[in-house]
Amino acid sequence: MNNFKYFAPTHVEFGKGVEERAGALVRQFGGKKVLLHYGGGSVKRSGLLDRVIASLDAAGVPWVELGGVVPNPRISKVREGVELCRREGVDFLLAVGGGSAIDSAKAIGYGLAYDGDVWDFYARKATPTASFPVGCVLTLAATGSEMSDSSVISNEETGQKRGVNTDLCRCKFALLNPELTYTVPPYQTAAGCADIISHTMERYFAGEETVEPTDSIAEGVIRSVIEMAPRALRNPEDYEARAAIMWAGSLSHNGLTGCGHGGHGRVGDWACHQLEHELSGMFDVTHGAGLAAIWEAWSTYVMPCAPKRFARFARNVMGVAEADDEKAALAGIAAYKEFLRSIGMPTNLRELGLTLTDEQLDKLAYNCSFEGTRDIGSVRILAESDMREVYRLAR
Repeated sequence: MNNFKYFAPTHVEFGKGVEERAGALVRQFGGKKVLLHYGGGSVKRSGLLDRVIASLDAAGVPWVELGGVVPNPRISKVREGVELCRREGVDFLLAVGGGSAIDSAKAIGYGLAYDGDVWDFYARKATPTASFPVGCVLTLAATGSEMSDSSVISNEETGQKRGVNTDLCRCKFALLNPELTYTVPPYQTAAGCADIISHTMERYFAGEETVEPTDSIAEGVIRSVIEMAPRALRNPEDYEARAAIMWAGSLSHNGLTGCGHGGHGRVGDWACHQLEHELSGMFDVTHGAGLAAIWEAWSTYVMPCAPKRFARFARNVMGVAEADDEKAALAGIAAYKEFLRSIGMPTNLRELGLTLTDEQLDKLAYNCSFEGTRDIGSVRILAESDMREVYRLAR
């Protein structure tokens, strides 16, 4: 087991009606004027935004609002938010929505504490040293941003999707009511489940090393989502299924499932996420679906470097009984692929709706390698040529 640091400072309140605690918690964490940051009209139509506003009013916290966040949140909206918050004297950011709203709020927090353009952080031209505080009311179980150190933003002008990871942006509090996910469409529910599992896998597949009890926790998180995803799709108002998926989403990305593992850079592998970021940056696809579409190609390509690890996943998560490690590993990859198909997720780029040319494969790999300046992955280190081959296998 490697040395590790585990830091998960977010105050979490979980259960029915917790969104009504938003105002009190903003005050508790020092907020004096709030930006309410959200996506489309669903938070208004459902009455959620009104309940959050009522809680702020009851706590005596003034607020301004900025809607319009979209999936793969845009840097232009972040810049708009920074300007609005400076003009209005906002000192606390409250995201009401899924990971896109939270990531956008985190980016605004970085931008408010910086004299330059906030994209500098995502373009690796500068490193954040401060951030305004962020809280959230979660409406979609997927990204785990409610407890993570991550913010991922797309630049619509350049077609780039880039992330920044620092503890500065971790939410001060997260309010998690599974009932708020009842109206999430089936495709988005399934994509969220694929994203949750992927966050866990990125840490789980960090090489051949076994790390107990971290590995058992990770396996349990994945098994829970695999069990509960079909239930939530059959009955969107299955509270226990929605609750399990929502909590799994938080556990999958708060660092717990990677404690003790090594990696190439960050703890874990993260190649699938890096490969997918280029897909959604260029083609604006749903992130969880993009992860599902790339997974079989990536896992088949890297598995020979860690057959025992993939065999453990096959046996402990997918229930494969095969004794031979390599055969078990391949059976586990096939079984997980079938699970993805069973919940309506794509398992290759064609099923994702993309028919890519050789030139587009070259461009994706070039972008993913940051113009030939970096490798990715941990199970197998992927150079630009390897990245292109994974994209080709996924095609």
